[in-house]
Amino acid sequence: MALVKTMTADEAVAGIESGMTVGIGGWGSRRKPMTLLKALLRTDVDDLTVVSYGGPDVGILCAAGRVRRVVFAFVSLDSIPLEPHFRAARESGAIEVEEYDEGMFLLGLQAAAWNVPFLPTRVGLGSDLFRVNPRLKTVISPYRARSGGEEELVAMPALPLDVSLLHLNRADERGNAQFLGPDLYMDDLFASAAEKTFLSCEEVVPTAELTPFHTLRISRLQVDGVVEAPGGAGFTSCQPDYERDEDAQKAYAVTSRDPEAWTAWLDEWRNS
Repeated sequence: MALVKTMTADEAVAGIESGMTVGIGGWGSRRKPMTLLKALLRTDVDDLTVVSYGGPDVGILCAAGRVRRVVFAFVSLDSIPLEPHFRAARESGAIEVEEYDEGMFLLGLQAAAWNVPFLPTRVGLGSDLFRVNPRLKTVISPYRARSGGEEELVAMPALPLDVSLLHLNRADERGNAQFLGPDLYMDDLFASAAEKTFLSCEEVVPTAELTPFHTLRISRLQVDGVVEAPGGAGFTSCQPDYERDEDAQKAYAVTSRDPEAWTAWLDEWRNS
């Protein structure tokens, strides 16, 4: 494994092929790897399965016609509750969907990271998830419940990824990376669940500067490429470096109502 893993965004996405399953880190409209997504949209890759705590990453890829299936817990722009391009794609039947509860989604990534086929949970029992997601199954626990009887549990399937794309605040040239905002989200699980991980960051720094250590949650052993991309999550937020650009997000959202405006926005955005 190479010690120095810095590369351009276009180099980072060069190995992504049509039909792959791509996990995208961040949460809603927060710390999404937008520079890497721009590079991906400069390729002709399509027919993707996208796995995400979704935000504009999902909406943009759907509206650009690159997605076959979305595996998600939610798709939101935070300050705009429903991601409009995802909503349009789902309502029109342009994409397939696989919907989970937020906690179940986490367990699916953890199962993939641990290389087990599923993890048991009580979450989802008695819910409509079984109506909208035929993939879900239940299992009977091999252990007695406290009541002394059998216990039925949800078997949350693993969510293995071919590639994960992340954006962190800082990283070194070997792929160690840290978050400095209030939440890692599930970026460490996306990295662990993927065959390959490429991350962008606000700044590449010497390893010794990656402190405090409790924020250093992405290991070089998980990372295949590092892209230095200041502002690389914009228009989503990347705290404490910058907040979400609400005006830019609104300008993006309104393009869902006008195909010509969407085409113009996409052409400008992916080449910016």
